[in-house]
Amino acid sequence: MASDGTLSAMFWTRVAADAGQPAQLVKQGDGWTALSWKQVGDRVRELALGLLARGCQRGDAVALLSGSRAEWVQTDFAILSAGCVTVPIYATYTSAQVASLVNDADARTLIVEDRAQLAKALAVRAQMPRLQEIVVIDGDEGDDPSVLTWARLREIGRARAHELESELADRLASLGPDDVATIVYTSGTSGEPKGVVQTHGNHMATLAALSRIPGVQPGDVHLLFLPLAHSFARAEAFVGVHRGLATAFATSLETMRSDLLAVRPHFLFAVPRVFEKLHAAILAGVDAGSWLERRAFAWAMGVGHETSRRQRAGEPLTRRLRLGQRLADHLVFARLRRPLGGRLRFAVSGGAPLAKELAEFFHAAGVLILEGYGLTEACPVLTFNRIDHFKLGSVGPPIPGVELRLAPDGEILARGPNIAHRGYLNRPEATAEAFGADGWFKTGDIGWIDGDGFLYITDRKKDLIVTAGGVNIAPQQLENLLRSDPFISQALVYGDRRPYPTALIEVSAPELRRFARARGILDGDYAQLVRHPEVVGRVAQIVEAKNAEVQSYARVKRFGLVPAEFTEAAGEMTPTQKMKRKVVAARYAALLDSLYA
Repeated sequence: MASDGTLSAMFWTRVAADAGQPAQLVKQGDGWTALSWKQVGDRVRELALGLLARGCQRGDAVALLSGSRAEWVQTDFAILSAGCVTVPIYATYTSAQVASLVNDADARTLIVEDRAQLAKALAVRAQMPRLQEIVVIDGDEGDDPSVLTWARLREIGRARAHELESELADRLASLGPDDVATIVYTSGTSGEPKGVVQTHGNHMATLAALSRIPGVQPGDVHLLFLPLAHSFARAEAFVGVHRGLATAFATSLETMRSDLLAVRPHFLFAVPRVFEKLHAAILAGVDAGSWLERRAFAWAMGVGHETSRRQRAGEPLTRRLRLGQRLADHLVFARLRRPLGGRLRFAVSGGAPLAKELAEFFHAAGVLILEGYGLTEACPVLTFNRIDHFKLGSVGPPIPGVELRLAPDGEILARGPNIAHRGYLNRPEATAEAFGADGWFKTGDIGWIDGDGFLYITDRKKDLIVTAGGVNIAPQQLENLLRSDPFISQALVYGDRRPYPTALIEVSAPELRRFARARGILDGDYAQLVRHPEVVGRVAQIVEAKNAEVQSYARVKRFGLVPAEFTEAAGEMTPTQKMKRKVVAARYAALLDSLYA
């Protein structure tokens, strides 16, 4: 679809072209309500006019503190249409983190989701001296004169429309690709979040490149459930507008299964943790089945893996294999795919590495997971597998317009119009370090590129382990192998400047309870169960099996089971379920030290 080079122009072009078509699907009561592009456009126009009426100037930062919902996207495009800059904030952030980001971005307006988020903001109101107004989407103003409801902001926009429409049109017309659209803060896995300054042109370059990759069709439905404060989910929302899709908003992660059945998406964006949990649930269901059901599953997976292997190698399927695949699909795989809605063409995995074993398992079962790679600084895509051109285990070839090369130490360098070369807000030294004068962005990831141009990620540069003996080890390879077993939920391979690698392991709580019941282990809490010798022995078997798949110097010599699951609330995980390695290593320093005693 043609656009004028800005996200806001793209949105209004879509509204004009598909006014009566469904744009957003929202759960209301027991059913789903569709909002047309015209209805969404009306809301965005009212909000944008309301921001103008409240004194928002061109280029002002407007912070958005909310979970993913239809109003998030509507507010985002209202901010962009008003010529302002959206600053997304994770709904899980603490009051102190909110104040830090609002102040760093110099946001004058803060839009919050509900009373809980409002209370969070008001608790640190005195620490945000330049903040002028707070808008609450669900809730009332209370007694604070600086708080306004979302409904009231829309009402003000409608009331002032006659006098402000021309100003809104002028701001839309004056925006160009080089104007700043949004400041997106990194998730902070290795330190304080950095605000990446992204332009309209950066995002439009990504969308233009993705539009040349087949698989998505106008009118497709997708279920958005990832946090929109993360670049991965934000890109999904932008693709929905760019390609004319119907975006359904999941009500919560807890209701995702019923949402999938109701919405029946054509494709799905998710992080690896979602596929890991689905894989574990499938295997648990198989284990709980009869002997005959387990045998049928094992046979079907054998057929599926051979079919997958031949398809990826470009080899023809024998008549016997085609018949076996149809039977396996009818008896086993169709039932496994049913919870995904029944019309899923493919899924997209991003945000963290996906274990190759998981990708192979799902492809054998008839679910193609396309893995991509990118960073917030790339808005957010650098490479992507295609439905007609993919390699499981890789993150795909570069998207059109992006160039990759490897530094002498294996670090991936990238160049392209989607790279946010404005750098990090208020961090000139970090900007100079990451965004070189030669135009190549240093990703901080280590990888290699095969002869067909497919990229493979081996590790984060800063996570590489150098043992006391001087041996370099990439921990992610073994961590992914360990997590591929449903009994293990998370793993941290450790050993920098130590004599050998060790690991902290989090056992999957549902699998732990199931194992305990099957072995007749007396009930106990998580911390008690992970100390049981049979549980430790089960993990030891997994570690031994996975060690056999890596070089001898990279094998884990000893491991420790953590007494509690890693959580975002404890600061151990990011909102997209990536482990904060330094936090976890510091919290369990004594346990790690004991592994070298």
